[in-house]
Amino acid sequence: MDFRPSSDQEALQAGMRSFCEGRVPADALSDLAKRGGFDRSLWSELAELGVFGLRLPESEGGVGLGCADAVLVFEELGRRLVPGPLVWSHLAAGLVPGAADGKVVVGGIDATSEPLLVEHLDALDVLLVLRSDGVFRVDPRALRAQPIEQPLDPLTPLHHVRELPRGERIAGADADELRRVGATLSAAQLLGIAIATQELATAYAKQREQFGRPIGSFQAIKHLLADAFVRQEAARAAVYAAGAILDDPGAGDVERATHAAKLVAGEAALRNARTCIQVHGGMGYTWEVPAHFYLKRSWVLESAFGAGDAHAAGLAERL
Repeated sequence: MDFRPSSDQEALQAGMRSFCEGRVPADALSDLAKRGGFDRSLWSELAELGVFGLRLPESEGGVGLGCADAVLVFEELGRRLVPGPLVWSHLAAGLVPGAADGKVVVGGIDATSEPLLVEHLDALDVLLVLRSDGVFRVDPRALRAQPIEQPLDPLTPLHHVRELPRGERIAGADADELRRVGATLSAAQLLGIAIATQELATAYAKQREQFGRPIGSFQAIKHLLADAFVRQEAARAAVYAAGAILDDPGAGDVERATHAAKLVAGEAALRNARTCIQVHGGMGYTWEVPAHFYLKRSWVLESAFGAGDAHAAGLAERL
């Protein structure tokens, strides 16, 4: 199996990168955070690009691509910290009418884990609930939820749900498949963060001077940046492999690939974001530098569809 992206996939990724860089530049993150981290017009544009219906068959109004293609798209979404319940709405295409074309904003929660935290609740039209016996559709307005006053990521508002209604069962065994795809696409976003923070740190190290020379010329900084690059490439290999194996389960162990992607990408994003802050020095702790947004989003995504410890345990069982 060749894990290298094809020319069509490279064009798909380049197009998404161009859109994200133009639509969600780094200097727009603070303004997005002040507005609650969700933009309906941006959501509609993402839907028009096919983000949510990417894996939906063309006969059902989708693009008809696979997980390997979706991974490349979500890598770019993570690279620019595009906000919103992106993965859940993508998973809902084909299950919830209107999810694929962006007319219905779908969030989700895994009821098998605690605490029960719902992202972007105020923006949701439908909430998907993953349970051990299937996938359920719940009206988000029926939830008894308490808003978290200071969420970890200012671009990801949270509500703590004390009690979940049973809802309408819309799928059975698909819950495990949704968990696997959700973990892989979250890993793709984490890969994007690992790449973005490495590039941000490297660019700063080239321009910031100390003692009459760029700090990137100092051996200690070189080591930090080299380690960050190695982590991002390891994460890229794991995430791309998971996407390809989800499309062709005969090529490998799907569970192991998913666990590896989420674990390796999560560690790469967290450590590269910290490295980015360290390379920026005192500036790294200020709101003017977007490094803190990346670290906070890494913490949020690292716990999505299973935290690192759970995936490490799952990976160990498959070895």
